[in-house]
Amino acid sequence: MQIEVLDFVEGARKARGVAVVIDVFRAFSVACYAYARGAKRVIPVAELDKALALKREHPEYLTIGERGGKKVDGFDFGNSPTEISEIDVRGRTIVHTTSAGTQGLTNASQADVVLTGSLVNAAAICAYIEALKPERVSIVRMGKEAKERSAEDDLCAEVLRGRLSGEGVDVSTVRERLRSCPAAKKFFDPAATWAPEGDFNLCTDVDRFGFVLRLSNGTPGSAYLEKINL
Repeated sequence: MQIEVLDFVEGARKARGVAVVIDVFRAFSVACYAYARGAKRVIPVAELDKALALKREHPEYLTIGERGGKKVDGFDFGNSPTEISEIDVRGRTIVHTTSAGTQGLTNASQADVVLTGSLVNAAAICAYIEALKPERVSIVRMGKEAKERSAEDDLCAEVLRGRLSGEGVDVSTVRERLRSCPAAKKFFDPAATWAPEGDFNLCTDVDRFGFVLRLSNGTPGSAYLEKINL
């Protein structure tokens, strides 16, 4: 198995084989919590206009997303796993757009399989990939707004690559390592009401979920994340 680590939208475009698009804080943690809470479907889109158009066409859909970390005007909820854990999303379809994660998903069009990457289902991701036995795995770190490397996505990539390579990976110190990283500061800032402290704990709950989220085939706006239980 050849494993390469790439970055940002450009990396997503270069991804081949099985692509794992990582966004720990917070997009793909949010998506996992949404499905765990009973969401019917999560549709990732890159553009705000597309998300709002889907909402107009389907008023029953929920819109979740952020720009600059904050909830988008006109959206139902922000990009917060804490919020998702407090609302009833059972049977609902969610349109999801973020500054980093969903940008990567929608650009990984040359990969055979596209998975979301997060710490909360890292073990399931590795088990799923190992079952596929691919020749090539592309791990894409989306980082801060798909422009700057981030400690949390770097660490998730380290965990995935280590496990797929058969190396022993200690995840017991994940929270300790990330608590003081730049992207985590907002969770402990009382003024950042859009990033509650609970988000940090939820996003760093390693291996909480035993499923993967795989991008279905389809055009942007029709492709959705398929929950696959292991």
